[in-house]
Amino acid sequence: MKPDHHKVWSKCLDFVKQSIEPMAFATWFDPIVPLQLRSDVLTIQVPSLYFYEIIEEQYIELVSKGLRSILGPTAKLEYSVVMDKGRSAVSKHDAITVNFPTSNKVDLRNRAVSTNHASETVIKNPFVIPGIAKLNVDPQLNPDYTFDNYVEGDCNRLARSASIAVAKNPGKTAFNPLFLYGGSGLGKTHLAQAIGVEVKNVSPEKTVLYVSANKFQTQYTDSIRSNSVNDFLNFYQMIDVLIVDDIQEFAGKTGTQNTFFHIFNHLHQSGKQLILTSDMAPADLQGMEDRLLSRFKWGLPAEILAPDYETRIDILKQKIHKDGISISADVIHYLASHINSNVRELEGALISLLFLSTIDKNEITLSTAQNVVDKLIRRSQREISVDYIQKTVCDYYGLEPDSLQLKTRKREIVQARQIAMYFSKNLTNSSLSAIGSRIGKKDHATVLHACKTISNLIETDRDFKSQIREIEAQLKS
Repeated sequence: MKPDHHKVWSKCLDFVKQSIEPMAFATWFDPIVPLQLRSDVLTIQVPSLYFYEIIEEQYIELVSKGLRSILGPTAKLEYSVVMDKGRSAVSKHDAITVNFPTSNKVDLRNRAVSTNHASETVIKNPFVIPGIAKLNVDPQLNPDYTFDNYVEGDCNRLARSASIAVAKNPGKTAFNPLFLYGGSGLGKTHLAQAIGVEVKNVSPEKTVLYVSANKFQTQYTDSIRSNSVNDFLNFYQMIDVLIVDDIQEFAGKTGTQNTFFHIFNHLHQSGKQLILTSDMAPADLQGMEDRLLSRFKWGLPAEILAPDYETRIDILKQKIHKDGISISADVIHYLASHINSNVRELEGALISLLFLSTIDKNEITLSTAQNVVDKLIRRSQREISVDYIQKTVCDYYGLEPDSLQLKTRKREIVQARQIAMYFSKNLTNSSLSAIGSRIGKKDHATVLHACKTISNLIETDRDFKSQIREIEAQLKS
């Protein structure tokens, strides 16, 4: 007797469970519901398109092996995806059929489905306990991040001045949203949190909340899984000052962007303050909906640059004074001269010196500083970005820098685009959706197919494998 869909999926889960962490299994597999089994095609329901992407990106090989062991080599998988469109009364289910081992072609068939949302009088707080009162919301702020210990220089003067103005009168200035952007380690998070700390000090009755984009995304996913999207929306719409860090991580996450769009509109129209941080300017963000990007530009985009020499000196002196360290002027100037990329590395070098002096019980000498800086610089590798990968691949094959963005089927461009996607997946932390949106405006399924294609070519074509190694060496040099 042929097993039903529940038994097949249960056996498949037993197989998957042996290879992943219990927490990951509970997060990504417990919410999945088997719907039907027709011939060798198993249909499962996942709570959102984001779940589908995670399964395809991280766990599809495990799932395919499990299903093949049960149903045989012709096993296929079909997803029924609950698509939240930002409305409270309607959702959509999309069927996505996946043929193992390649799943580059995705077939979507929409059908409207009504859903019931229970009305609750208590607003749930995703940070603490369901039902907690508004005034007891933990702002998630670091009290050490203040304006007093944020060193001002030409690199950040506009951003710091605008932040102080917002902190004094949140939601009432032209700087709404305040969009702070710049490279990693330059102090965006410090400055954004300093606004929240100051607001809470002056107006403790205001509800302030700092949240990373990654945390927001996780909470949104959890709310879909638990059928509590309304509670999620209601909670965030209660905030007086909302600080979202690393907003660029929303790239390619359509459901999250739709939800944040509604939160943004509600808060802005209610005179509440939004502070956003990003590693690039609004105009340079990829994978974001146009309507969201236009709102990011409503207020003030303020860039934070790498600190100049004088600012680096001031940062070191402030840190030394705060920690009560005794360091000579020569050491301070040496550190400021040789570490110029960001504030985080500068402070890291100082912490390393303090640690060594504590262990050895010796004063911090110029020689010790030279050794620390030498190791720090040697250990610090070039930050590899999707844009840098695209440029390197184009240079290697003699292509124009923008050629990967063209809609063309020319073999050399298609393959170069696939190589760029392959390296972006393996050498950066970007999601498949973010990579696709940045390289040719493709979807995550195209990126997944590209990575599999390049992996197969590496295994079967010796000359191609040699090219990939040369490109990788250039990227890591």
